[in-house]
Order: sequence, then C-alpha cells, then structure tokens
Amino acid sequence: MRFRVTTVATAVTLAVLVVLALLTSRMIGPLLVKSTDDELAPVLSAALTAVAEGKAPSSGTPNINVHVLDTAGTPVDDRPAPLLSPADVRVLKAGTPVLRLSDTPPTRWQGTIATSPDGSQRLVVVGAGLPGYAAAHGSALQWLLVAAIIVAAAGALATWFAVRSALRPVQRMRAAATRLGAGKRLPLPPSHDELRDLAGALNDLLARRDEAADRLRRFTGDAAHELRSPVASIRVQAEVAVRHPDPELSQEVLTEVVHESERLSSLVDGLLTLARSDAGEVPPAEPVDLTAAAHAAATRCSSEDGPEVVVHTPAGLCWVWAAHSEVDLVLDNLLRNAVRHASSLITVTVIAGTTVTRLVVDDDGAGIPPGHRRRVFDRFYRVQDDRARSSGGTGLGLALVAEVVRRRGGTVRVSESPEGGARFLVSWRTTTLT
Repeated sequence: MRFRVTTVATAVTLAVLVVLALLTSRMIGPLLVKSTDDELAPVLSAALTAVAEGKAPSSGTPNINVHVLDTAGTPVDDRPAPLLSPADVRVLKAGTPVLRLSDTPPTRWQGTIATSPDGSQRLVVVGAGLPGYAAAHGSALQWLLVAAIIVAAAGALATWFAVRSALRPVQRMRAAATRLGAGKRLPLPPSHDELRDLAGALNDLLARRDEAADRLRRFTGDAAHELRSPVASIRVQAEVAVRHPDPELSQEVLTEVVHESERLSSLVDGLLTLARSDAGEVPPAEPVDLTAAAHAAATRCSSEDGPEVVVHTPAGLCWVWAAHSEVDLVLDNLLRNAVRHASSLITVTVIAGTTVTRLVVDDDGAGIPPGHRRRVFDRFYRVQDDRARSSGGTGLGLALVAEVVRRRGGTVRVSESPEGGARFLVSWRTTTLT
C-alpha cells in the first residue's frame, strides 16, 4: 500500500508540476514583452508631444530607439530606417504594437500617427530589443522541469514516510489480531479517528464470529443428540427383531422402525432447511394465496381420531409475499404442533389487511407458560421433554416457522388463546396481483 500510494501521489504531483512548468515557460515571453511595453509607452508619449511641437524627439534611454517616419514608412528624421516591413508599418499606423522575432535580438515596436505643426502626418515609432528572449524560454523550461522533479522527489519521500507513519497503528493492530485468543478483542487506539472506528468494527465482527461459532457448536451438539435418539431406537428394535425372529414381534418392530424413520426424516429435513437458510439460500418470493393454503393445510392435518380443525378465512383471495413452500411449511408445523397438544379443537384464522396479513392458529390444549414463550422458537427447545414416542416432536418445527417468516420481513409470536391453549400469530406482508 505504501508503494501504491507513494507512486500515485508522486505521479500526480509530477504531472501537475510539469504542466505548470510548461505553462510558466510559455508565460515568460509575454511577461518580457509586457515589461518592454511598459518602458516604451512613456517614451512614445513624449515623442508624440515633441513631433506635435515641431521638435526632434529623443528617447533619453540608450536601449530605446525613436524614429519619425512618413505614412509610407520612409524616415524623415535623418536617421537610418528601422527594420520594419510595409506590413509592420501598416500595423503600427493602426496603433498596434509589433513584435519582430526574426530580428537579433527580437525587437518590440510601438507606434502611432502624429500631426506636425505644418499639418503633415508622421508615424512615430519607438522600439527596444529583447535580449535573451529566446533563451529565456528554453532555460526557464529546463529549470522548471528540474524543479518539478526535485519537488516530486521530495513529495515522494514525504508521502512514503507519512503513509508509513499512518499505517504503523494498522500494523500494530494486525500483530495484535494474530495473537488474539478465543473471546479476546483488539485494543482500541486512544485517538478518536478512523483507526479507532476500524478497530471497533473489527471487534464487532469478532463478536459476531464468536457468537456464530458458539451457535454452530450448540447446533451441532443438539443435532447430534437429536439424531442419536431415533438412530439408536431403530438399531435397538432391529437387534431385537434379529435375536427374536417372531412374526408378531417383527411386525411390531417394523412399525416402530417406520415411526422412528419418519421422525428421523423429519429431523433431517428440518436441519437441511435451517442450514440452507443460514447459508442465505432463499427461494424466490411470489404472491401466495394464504386462504387456499390454510384450507389445504387443514385438510392435510385433519384425521378422524384427532382434534377438529376449523378454518376462518375472509371472502375472496388473500395474497401474501412469500414462497409456496414457506407458507406450507409454516402452516404444517403450526398445525402439527397444535394437533400434538390440542384437546379437541384447533382454529385457523386468516385476517386480511392492506399492508399486513395475519395468520392465527389457536388450540385448546395446555398452552405455553409465559416463561417459555420467548424461547419456544429456539432450535431444539422444548417446553417439556416430548421425545417420547407418542409425541414425535423434533424441537425444530417452531424454529423453522420463525426462520422462514423472519427472512420475509414478517413476525411470529405466541400468546394464550381464548380456549386456554396456545395462540400463534404470524404476520406477512400483503401483496396484490398485477
């Protein structure tokens, strides 16, 4: 970084100085001409006054030549004719100065028309040489380029040491980061500047990393523990069937194996869904009719020996912004959870809104104590140990509900239903078909 910053800064500085050198060298000539014009102007004014009074003008300065010509450019003052072409004479009669670069040295002329006492028109011209005019351009450019290189080199050294000094705290921070242990954080610099903000952001990142790693360890341990239970049950049942080859016992064992296999399959599916969600794999969202999905889910979960499922929906369609698979997952998990705990009745209600659509699932079971309501959406959390065969719960259903609703910008919470059981309230963003 030091090399890149120094290189860029030096290149920019050198380019700017070279451009300034070129512009400055080109301004040397106009400056010399302007200074000569400032000297010629009072001499020309005095010469015009002298001609108008019939006197012989003089420059009073040895480096300035004064000539009096007729309108054709012929000398009338008994002095040698100046080196002026007919075109120069015409320009001078118009009152415009002339710069003759072909002379050695280049000469600057000023002139104008004056009227002598006898009424004749005279062209009064004054001129001065510009020694060193050509050399000034080349020498000035050379010295300016040398100065630009020197200044750029000095700027490069200053930039190198400045960047090195500015990056020294970053190097100390990097060295401290390599020595950080688990749960440790970077020391914050005493100065309140960008480096302190960087250290704070890195500490926040480390905190999130440690939190994610701790969550992953807990998740891995819980998943291993949950997977071990159905696998162990299947293995024990299979070993019993092998050791006691009785047809009636084998049928009973196969029934238990099927039950545990379904539980294992449900657990693995839940783990895969959560893993995809943690990895950011989200199915594309589209308008989903929550009314039709609620009726379909109630049909899937209804059984003759289970609690009654009643669905209340508004007239017409009710669209929410989600994926079909997500809506089905939320409904199936909430209804399966209600079926496990309800006594006789489950009520599913869809409440349509202009911006938010709500899904309410009530049961008449034992409900969820207030102390457990904030944790029932945690992975593998159970209010009671329902790992018994009659329950079949994996501890992931409500966690899946909370996850798929959250990633669509919705909310889910639990409270007490009017029947005394649990009430789950899910909110989705309402959408319309276009």
